[in-house]
Amino acid sequence: MIVLGIDPGLSMAGWGVVEKGNTDKIKMLEYGCIKTGPEQKLADRLKYIYDEIQTVIKKYNPEVVAIEELFFLKRATSVAAVGQARGALLVAVCNNNIPVFEYNPRHVKVALTGYGSADKHQMQHMVKAVLGLKDIPKPDDSADALAMAICHLNTNRLFKP
Repeated sequence: MIVLGIDPGLSMAGWGVVEKGNTDKIKMLEYGCIKTGPEQKLADRLKYIYDEIQTVIKKYNPEVVAIEELFFLKRATSVAAVGQARGALLVAVCNNNIPVFEYNPRHVKVALTGYGSADKHQMQHMVKAVLGLKDIPKPDDSADALAMAICHLNTNRLFKP
């Protein structure tokens, strides 16, 4: 099974693609980050995010997508920006008829570390360990996206597309 994990954001949207075959081993195929700048018009930023995730989808043909649920931040403008970027990402996924699974940050932490209050450092080390990587994936948004994909594989073992 190939899973695309997404950590939505307007300035930086992380993505990570993992694969799990007949064994329990999870293999990282690729990860990256879609970056946009505040000097760009909002519509242009959203279109760029959409186009870039389409490229990833076409390259890896994931069977499912795991994306972070929108949760309320302290600043309403941050929620709105992330929500719009998340919308562009979801439209791209849905236009490709890929099932979407949404996870909140606490669920992802429990799935990877067994502890719902794990800090970012603990999460990054678990992503590195589970995928057998030499280094922690950078930027953080990419590591978070890989964590989403791993979470899906660890919590939805019975899902068959």
